[in-house]
Amino acid sequence: MQLLIALSSLGMVVATAVALLTVRSARLHGRLSADDDLSGPQKFHKLPVPRVGGVAILLGFVLASAGWLTQRPQDFTFLATLIACSLPAFAGGLIEDLTKRVSPGKRMLALLGSALLAALLLGAVIERTDIPLLDPIASTGVGAVVLALFVVAGVTNSINIIDGFNGLASMCSMIMLACLAIVAFTVGDALIGVIALFLMAATMGLFLLNYPFGLIFLGDGGAYLLGFLLAELGILLIGRNSQISPLFPLVLCAYPVVETVFSMYRRKVLRGRPMDAPDGVHLHSLIYRRLIRWAVGTQNARELVRRNSLTAPYLWVACALAAVPAVVWWDNSAALALVLLVYVLVYVTLYWRIVRFRTPRWLVRRHLTA
Repeated sequence: MQLLIALSSLGMVVATAVALLTVRSARLHGRLSADDDLSGPQKFHKLPVPRVGGVAILLGFVLASAGWLTQRPQDFTFLATLIACSLPAFAGGLIEDLTKRVSPGKRMLALLGSALLAALLLGAVIERTDIPLLDPIASTGVGAVVLALFVVAGVTNSINIIDGFNGLASMCSMIMLACLAIVAFTVGDALIGVIALFLMAATMGLFLLNYPFGLIFLGDGGAYLLGFLLAELGILLIGRNSQISPLFPLVLCAYPVVETVFSMYRRKVLRGRPMDAPDGVHLHSLIYRRLIRWAVGTQNARELVRRNSLTAPYLWVACALAAVPAVVWWDNSAALALVLLVYVLVYVTLYWRIVRFRTPRWLVRRHLTA
């Protein structure tokens, strides 16, 4: 336990130090690293901000893992392979952060390459789902790989989609990683639990500079890294431990996954637009505009940052409302299916109430000093 605490602290400190160095040296690299597009539908900051926070997370995670390997060298092959598999996905996102010229299609190819490597080298495939229509597909070798690629792509892009406000994607990732670690340790899979803890600690290091003031952003590289590793740890956990319901990772990631699926439906079916076209009507965007009434209409940068920081906690709760029940019923597929159904119904109901200006008053946060 002391070793875990020490190495987790190391990962957090390293990530914080790298993030702080990135912020303080922004004048040297800001031309490449800064998010200076302030006009997009999901842009809520008023000044250019470094968007390469994924580098800090990766370095913190790798150094914590290296410390673990000094005591557990038998885990080297697994850990090194997992990190190596994550690099194409991370690189695709990071290059986009630096150049702003990597198309979604090319990033998806890099992500699928990472997922395929993990399937081939680590056996990260989905061989059971407890979903009648999918189980016959999962029972075949090719089908198990295809399902894994689909899940990894879906979860990773869902983390990228919710990365719209200070602290949103990073805290939600930490919540999900913490819950995944709890179940891993519960079933005796210490290696998966340790990896989840190290990744969570490194993410906390970035979070300290990202929330509430948004001094550095997670970026596509960070979102792809977190999403990929979260998805792979979930797949590996159920593959290594048959007592865990295959629905556990799905319910664990219900908030970002439901947000992504609903966004695709909204864009394609309701609005007739491409499914990957960005828009400003995600749930987190609606909460910002219609629930957070803090200094509405102001262009003052400090007040906008404060309003931004008040948005993410709503979604942290939304994430936890799925992740906590997933931990409670991690071995019960029927209960998890019911939790997922209720979650989807509540999400859709809340979304439509907000979009139609029928939000419950107790959810609205107003500027008391206005």
